[in-house]
Amino acid sequence: MGFKGKPPGAGSGEMSRRTAALRPQIALAPEEAARARALRRRGAEPDEIAERFGVPVTEVEKALVQMRSRRPETTRGTLNVTLAAHRLVMAERIGDEPLWRTMDRLLDELLLLRATVRARRVRRRPPAPSAALPLFRGEGD
Repeated sequence: MGFKGKPPGAGSGEMSRRTAALRPQIALAPEEAARARALRRRGAEPDEIAERFGVPVTEVEKALVQMRSRRPETTRGTLNVTLAAHRLVMAERIGDEPLWRTMDRLLDELLLLRATVRARRVRRRPPAPSAALPLFRGEGD
């Protein structure tokens, strides 16, 4: 028995096509909308940005409404767990490794520990950690 994780797919984190289709049409090209958002982050007012691009203020406001902003306090992060479990996983992260890799490593350690305890109970040598980690493959693989 072993846990085999799978990293997120290539398109993970991208906006769904349905969400994109529901958004209103903007008179700015995607590159211009991105520049308008950058100007707003630097403190420019919507009417200044509209004047700069030569479009109505309402069009600039549509682009600015779609701005993403960081949440100051993440309640669950990308883990659907309690806050205490989230803090534990975040404390176990090594550098800025992806959360899925942290979870795989923690599960590896758990499986290795369980296999060691199980081996002690039946009085035999614990299985050696496999060189094939990231995920431990214990007995019965």
